[in-house]
Amino acid sequence: MELFVKENSIVREIWGKSDTVLFVFAGASAEFALNKSVDWLYYTGKLPSDPLGRLFSTVKYAKFIVFSSTDEANKSIDILRKIHGTVEQNRGAVIPDRAYRDVLFMLIYYSIASYELLERKLTYHEKEEVYNVFYRVGIRMGLTELPCTYNKWLLKRELHLIENLKPSKYTFDLFKQYKKHLGVFRYKMLIESQKLLVPKHVKKLLQFTNFSILSIIIPIYKLSRNVKLDKFFKNLLLPSEYKTQINELDVQTR
Repeated sequence: MELFVKENSIVREIWGKSDTVLFVFAGASAEFALNKSVDWLYYTGKLPSDPLGRLFSTVKYAKFIVFSSTDEANKSIDILRKIHGTVEQNRGAVIPDRAYRDVLFMLIYYSIASYELLERKLTYHEKEEVYNVFYRVGIRMGLTELPCTYNKWLLKRELHLIENLKPSKYTFDLFKQYKKHLGVFRYKMLIESQKLLVPKHVKKLLQFTNFSILSIIIPIYKLSRNVKLDKFFKNLLLPSEYKTQINELDVQTR
């Protein structure tokens, strides 16, 4: 059986740890709110009613693809595209290609940024490997204008950030929903984690300060993993109804 991602791939290591995936989730949640195509996510009503669940489903879908065979991964990608096609038919409009690319680019960027924040700096080869995996996802989805190398993607990513991100009424509403569903303390932790992850342009658009209290806490968290206290911290940062989903993020690598 051919695997979509090789067993020894850095991508499996990144997506095999729930804490890394949760930081991918945190960073992406900031960009989701700024994206010019976020109205598509509001169209079905699922995003504002359950923003955490919606974002969890996105990262879980990506994780499933990473740990599947090539055939299973391709089937999942095809189903995902078909689901979006149904939404397009219902709305009577086409989701712009840039919206798909933006989500793909978020997964690439925050996979690298989250791992480097919690573990170590990745080599260029490893970053290229991360890019290639999601590049194949994009190609399977039929996306166009995808750079063929990681270096070329870096330039494209910068253009996407400038051209496709803009604060809107959806931005403020979505952060309001984050706060509603997380509570004041957890919402504060979300913002503090986003400060450590998002690019400078995103930080500027969201008017984030440069300092994050988590820059002090993360070294302590890393030590906590050695004494098995990391689950305590994860459960502290997300509502109890998401504990099962958090634990499931680790299941596939056992």
